[in-house]
Amino acid sequence: MIIGTAGHIDHGKTTLVKALTGVDCDRLKEEKTRGITVDLGYAYQPLPTGETLGFIDVPGHEKLIHNMLAGATGIDFALLVIAADDGPMPQTREHLEIIELLGIRRGAVALTKIDTVTANWENQAKTAIAELLAGTELADAPIFPVAATTGEGIAPLKSHLVAAAANAQIHKTDGGFRLAIDRCFTLSGTGTVVTGTAFAGEVRVGDSLLLSPSGKPVRVRSLRAQDAPAELGCAGQRIALALAGVEKSEVSRGQWLVAPALHAPVRRFDARVRVLGGQLPLKHWTQVHLHLGAEDVSARVALLGADEIAPGAEGWAQLMLEREIGALAGDRFILRDAAARHTIGGGSVLDIFPPVRRKRSPERLAMLAALADPDPATALRLAAGQQPAGVELAPYALNRNLDTEVLTKLCATLQLQVVGDTAFSPEVWKSLEIRLFSALTAEHEHAPDMPGVERDRLRRLTLPTLSRPAFDVLLAAPLADGRIARTNAWLHLPEHRVQLPAGDRDLWQTLKPLLSAAPYAPPRVRDVAKATGIAEETVRNLFRRVARFGDAYPVAHDHYFTAEAVADLARRVADLNNANGCARAAPLRDQIGGGRKVAIHILEFFDRIGYTRRVRDTHVLRGSPEQFGL
Repeated sequence: MIIGTAGHIDHGKTTLVKALTGVDCDRLKEEKTRGITVDLGYAYQPLPTGETLGFIDVPGHEKLIHNMLAGATGIDFALLVIAADDGPMPQTREHLEIIELLGIRRGAVALTKIDTVTANWENQAKTAIAELLAGTELADAPIFPVAATTGEGIAPLKSHLVAAAANAQIHKTDGGFRLAIDRCFTLSGTGTVVTGTAFAGEVRVGDSLLLSPSGKPVRVRSLRAQDAPAELGCAGQRIALALAGVEKSEVSRGQWLVAPALHAPVRRFDARVRVLGGQLPLKHWTQVHLHLGAEDVSARVALLGADEIAPGAEGWAQLMLEREIGALAGDRFILRDAAARHTIGGGSVLDIFPPVRRKRSPERLAMLAALADPDPATALRLAAGQQPAGVELAPYALNRNLDTEVLTKLCATLQLQVVGDTAFSPEVWKSLEIRLFSALTAEHEHAPDMPGVERDRLRRLTLPTLSRPAFDVLLAAPLADGRIARTNAWLHLPEHRVQLPAGDRDLWQTLKPLLSAAPYAPPRVRDVAKATGIAEETVRNLFRRVARFGDAYPVAHDHYFTAEAVADLARRVADLNNANGCARAAPLRDQIGGGRKVAIHILEFFDRIGYTRRVRDTHVLRGSPEQFGL
């Protein structure tokens, strides 16, 4: 369990931590000279159970709130320190507000310096503390009168902290590793060392991580968890990592160490924001200081669905950041005014991939409400039902730091239709099938003389944004059970029948041998016309009609290949992909003979019909020849 101190300057936070652990957290020369805490301090107390209590001692001066916040975001338990001779002071109140905004629900109060006041004065301080905590999450927090310099009251407080640690909520270690860096230094013989609180996941010696948002790759040479040498560190611990591959000058407080899959720097994110009571209303486009993890960055608050957020109220907002930072859904943050003089409010990150358009629409606001639910199923269910083309699972999982196993179980629980990286609700999947049949029926009515619809055209008619893999799965069931039929490359309803007129059939049988004689380099329309004496326009119109029925294909302008030749070429392209991962013009030319230009025309034809896709000068297979009726 990580315990963080909080409270006004000179109320004895550092002295109290030393009395509890024996460690003086004031490590800087300036702190020793001035007698005040300037930066974060750390101490550890081993327990008989083998566990270790971690303490983060924060500065109490109002001008050092940014340092206080760098440590406060990683704590599990708040130790609010209030001096008996002063009682609650301005920074006591602000620190308490910050504790609440960060979602810290467990804590205790240390009433320090009781050896300097009378019993009556001590009771008055307790009354003031009770009034301060009333209505807050720490309203029932126990108060421990202590005198850290003499040791009075330290034992009961320490016992309470040990008991709290025994009942602490276990941090989940699923998901990728994330550590908020709050300190970096160099050790002789060790190299660059970073410290911070692990927000999620696990890390082991030898792991490869990324420094985010810079994207610098590093490797873990060694680590210490809760101030003890370890091979494994996990969420909820204070961890020090010795890193290979990075210099101290490349690291700064506020950066993250993350599993490579979690490297997703953001300049904006959607959030739920709460404004503190007693503050002015938060208006659209207010400039603020955003504190998230150990980071401090300037930002603008773009309100969603309202013109302002009243004091004591909550609302939706998009935070537009001055520069990239690391963030994921669920991260808590604090907002301070542009001059960093006082705390305005805070909130939690909801979506690091917010939409660019319709971000204030009722549908989007409903999605924000779903994203605010801690249960990841709520938002995924809504997204899968809202989006006709399906919800992309990779960004959704990244936003919530869900590992593959958790995501798979989630999709199964929601009974989603998953195709690759896209998921559909049962209702949306059924509606897509209805749209598929409606599109096919409409095309038959619009062009009754056509034998059907080409596969990729039918996908676009069904839903232009539907991915090809999803369409293939959607089409597979009605093809398998006979509700949709395929004739060559044409898809049609079983009852839809169109045939070439008898005259066209006879003429095609006369001309087809000319194309079959050179299947990979057949004569063009003008050459067929010259060879047979038939008018060029008559040949062209016939080949166009034949192509409608899938007996020939216009591979290039006025250059038709028989269906048999195209099917053979499709298999050759598939074989090249299976052997080399792609198809290129030169190897295809070597197989079929002829010039390179013909091979290029053939590959470009397969790109056009969606059988392959061009990647630079290669052509990568999208499906099987059977899927395209080839």
